[in-house]
Amino acid sequence: MLRRWRPDDLEPFAAMNADPRVMEHLIVLSREESDALAARIQSHFDTHGFSLWAVEIPGVAPFAGFIGLAVPPFEAHFTPCVEIGWRLDAACWNRGYATEGARAAMTYGFETLGLSEIVSFTTSGNVRSRRVMDRLGMRHNASDDFDHPLLPAAHPLRRHVLYRKTAMTARS
Repeated sequence: MLRRWRPDDLEPFAAMNADPRVMEHLIVLSREESDALAARIQSHFDTHGFSLWAVEIPGVAPFAGFIGLAVPPFEAHFTPCVEIGWRLDAACWNRGYATEGARAAMTYGFETLGLSEIVSFTTSGNVRSRRVMDRLGMRHNASDDFDHPLLPAAHPLRRHVLYRKTAMTARS
């Protein structure tokens, strides 16, 4: 179930953001940084009418992470755009939750928001997320790959791959 965030989501979100397995292709966050990210996610709902929804798996986890749509807060050759993204607790990996939730978010983006394209990006080594992008029917073109502008030049996570899906390919 994709839903708006609740105050009781902050503690498990912080634990997830401090887990080196979950954050292998990201930067581990302190509790303060995690709470600030949750606040930015909430603010994105207010600004854009959509954001990264909290994931609840009934009978399994009251908070398993997030899945949803966001406008990236940086400039790159593919912006402005709407990105689809996910982050799930490691205990919820390999069960299809990311793919199922992302499909719902993608449908919302194309059918309700009327988006013409949705992108997703991650570090080049993030095989798990790249598999989800493939399952969503997103396409990768190496000429779209980029250095993430919010990371320093020498940072090991700076290089990113970009995947795209258009509304036209979503219908076919």
